[in-house]
Amino acid sequence: MEFLKQNVLLIGLAIGSGLTLLWPMLSRSVAGISALSVTEAVMLMNRKSALVLDVRDAEEFAQGHLQGARHVPLAQLGASLNTLEKYRDKPVLLVCQRGNRARTAAKLLKAQQFTQLHVLKGGMQDWLAANMPTSK
Repeated sequence: MEFLKQNVLLIGLAIGSGLTLLWPMLSRSVAGISALSVTEAVMLMNRKSALVLDVRDAEEFAQGHLQGARHVPLAQLGASLNTLEKYRDKPVLLVCQRGNRARTAAKLLKAQQFTQLHVLKGGMQDWLAANMPTSK
């Protein structure tokens, strides 16, 4: 017990370090929604013919998007669910500018029983930083 009292800061640091190392693995698939790097997203698109769903605004989409991406702004996603029904059990890659809107869209689709949801980690910002091609 005396050891714990004398080394509480070191013990806290060790626990914090452990959690920091585990965090990427724990946050990778929250509630059945995985966050994919640019490389992993490309592999998903090529190997599993994933639907790429861009949930950004029209202006952002027009500036450049992933080739073959389907544009459904986040604000209109709820109204567009019937057109996406055929992708309920197929891989869906959600894309936005930085990843936040894509996570929101993934949660909405998860609530509608979509089973293979993936978010592009870092969104278009990371896609462009990796010098990946875009369409206009």
